[in-house]
Amino acid sequence: MDTEDIISKGRRCIDIEADALRKTSEQLDGRFAQVASTVIETLNAGQKLIFSGVGKNAHIAQKLVGTFNSIGAPSTFLDPVNALHGDMGLCRKGDLLLAFSNSGETEELLRLVPALKRFDTQAIAVTAKPESTLCQLCDSSLVYSADKEACPLDLAPTASSTAAMAIGDALAMVVLEWRAFSRDDFQQFHPGGSLGKSLAASVDTIMRPTGQFAQLEDTATCRECLTQMTSPNSGCIALTDGDGILSGVFTDGDIRRLLLEDSEFLDKPVSGFMIQSPITIPAGSLAIEALRIFEKRAIDDLIVVDGHNRPVGVIDGQDLTKVRMV
Repeated sequence: MDTEDIISKGRRCIDIEADALRKTSEQLDGRFAQVASTVIETLNAGQKLIFSGVGKNAHIAQKLVGTFNSIGAPSTFLDPVNALHGDMGLCRKGDLLLAFSNSGETEELLRLVPALKRFDTQAIAVTAKPESTLCQLCDSSLVYSADKEACPLDLAPTASSTAAMAIGDALAMVVLEWRAFSRDDFQQFHPGGSLGKSLAASVDTIMRPTGQFAQLEDTATCRECLTQMTSPNSGCIALTDGDGILSGVFTDGDIRRLLLEDSEFLDKPVSGFMIQSPITIPAGSLAIEALRIFEKRAIDDLIVVDGHNRPVGVIDGQDLTKVRMV
C-alpha cells in the first residue's frame, strides 16, 4: 500500500468509529436516564457497582471500574467465569451489575445474571442489541450503536468497543455532576501521580516570589506603581505600609477605570485608589485552595502573605496552568 492508501484506510476506521459514537449519542433516551438514576440510588444506599464482561468487554469494564472509583463511586470487576466458582462472595444485596456484551448473547454473562439475582442484585445490560437475551434477563439496559466494525472483516471489536466505552464514560460523567463531585473530592482520590501533585502542591511552588512581582509602599504615586508593574510584567502591585504590612493592591483593571474617570491620577498617591483589604492567601496553602479562590471570587491576581500579613508572593491567573496540568 502506498502512503495515501494507508492514510485513507486509517481515516476509514476512525470515521466508522466516529459514526458509531454519533449514533450512540443520538439514540440516548429515557433508558439512559433511568440507568443513571438507578446508579445514583445504588450509591446513595451505600452499595457498589459491579462491572463484568468477557474478552474486550472485560477490559472495557475494568477501565470503567477505575473511572467510577476515581469519582467516588465504589466499583469492582467480576470475572463471570470465576464468579460461578466462588467469586460471587463479593456481591451484596442491593449491589448493581453492569454486564457488557456487544451481542447480548455472551454465554458466561447469561449464566451470571440469574445467579446474581439470588443476591437481590439489579442488573443492567450494556449492549448493541436491545432484543438480546441479556437484555431480557436484566432489569434495564444501556444500548449503544455499532452497525458495523471498522475491521475490514467486520470481526475485530472496534466501533462496538469504542461505543461501549463511550456510553460507560457518559454514565460516569452524569453521575459525577449529579453528585456534585468537586475538584477537592477528585484530589482526595488522586493523591499520587501528576494530578495529585498539582492539586496538593503548595502555593509557594507556583507563586511569583519577592523580586518577581511588583511591590511598593502605599505612599508611591500611581505613576510609580505603573512603572513598577511594567518591569516584572505584573497585573497588580502589592502595596504596604511603612512596616511592610500589606495595606492594599492596585491592578491593571483599576488603571483602566481611572483612565476614563480621572486623567490626572498618575501623579496622585496610589493610597487614594488602591483596593484596601485585598483578597489574600496564606503562604504554605494548597494550590487547590488558590484555585478555589480564583474561581469563586473571579479575580486575576492573588497576593500570598506570611503570618504577619506581609506580601511574599503573587499568583497570577496565568500561573494556574501549573495547577491544572495533569
